[in-house]
Amino acid sequence: MKNMMLITSSWKNHETFKLIPTTQDCPYVEGIYDREIGVLALIGNVKKQQFHMVPKLDANGDPEMRKVVKDPTSQKPFKEERRSIETFQEYYLQEKSDIDQFINHFVLNADFNYSKYFEELPQVDPSVLADMPGAMMKIEG
Repeated sequence: MKNMMLITSSWKNHETFKLIPTTQDCPYVEGIYDREIGVLALIGNVKKQQFHMVPKLDANGDPEMRKVVKDPTSQKPFKEERRSIETFQEYYLQEKSDIDQFINHFVLNADFNYSKYFEELPQVDPSVLADMPGAMMKIEG
């Protein structure tokens, strides 16, 4: 049942690998390896109803803003409501052996060098990030 293909991609500003379906009967829509947390996230083609908190919209389709925000650090400035939304089933593989077995079972190009993305990401000095455009604060040290 080899009906997926590995490709090089990027996620959260890091190079990684992604899985894409190659046939209509593939049980997965996509997969991507998150290098920061070491998890292969897979999106199945089975849909389910799930509750999510979504912004409450006014008659114009804009988010309704709160009149008073008691704690701006933890409270969103707009109102939310709970809605049932149809989403795809998600699966998460964390063990390297499980990821290897999955790839060997489902992937056409299993000889793709995906294991290089298992290497730990280099640590970034926070002071470097503070100087980047869009930084919230500058760390003095």
